[in-house]
Amino acid sequence: MKVKLKNLATVQMGYSFRSRLEVSPGGDVAVIQMKDLLKDNTVDCGGLMKIDMEAVKEHHLAQTGDLVFRSRGHITTSAILQEDPGKAVVAAPLLRIRVTKIERVLPEYLNWYISQRDAQIFLTSKADGTVQKMISKQTVEELEVSLPSIEQQKNIVELALLSAREQTVLRALTEKRKQYVEIILMQLVKRAGRKQASCSPMQPGE
Repeated sequence: MKVKLKNLATVQMGYSFRSRLEVSPGGDVAVIQMKDLLKDNTVDCGGLMKIDMEAVKEHHLAQTGDLVFRSRGHITTSAILQEDPGKAVVAAPLLRIRVTKIERVLPEYLNWYISQRDAQIFLTSKADGTVQKMISKQTVEELEVSLPSIEQQKNIVELALLSAREQTVLRALTEKRKQYVEIILMQLVKRAGRKQASCSPMQPGE
């Protein structure tokens, strides 16, 4: 069964600031920007910029479980807020996706699904612009999401997480092996150099 995303969640444009953001150490509002979205499609809340913002309406505030969608650029995936960002807003051109039908779709599953081939084909086919790709709020709303049961969704998310962890471990092992081989090869080079020096013939007069 496929259901349009707009029937499962609300999609909201990120907050559009009229001027350049200025960091305020004592600021009471955090801003989620493109740089805070990690490669594993999660949001890093550890280094969010804090600003002074006089009035923030409740509907602009982000919360745990929200998805932050990359609407501009070559990467058209989302990132999930796994921890409480506190008083925070999502900055434009990012979009905020909030699941409203939690009994039908898990936020973690939706976050995973958006990065899958079928969803990516649809989103990129509807993108505007040539150099700088832009995906509209309406396009995201029209995305059709395949919906297995909630239990199956949980299993898919867990398997995807295990697979991602496995890939991370394999990459780390590959890098360690590369470093080990390079050390061994350099040791062979140095040993060969010392051997060659010790075997050099004596020159006349030495």
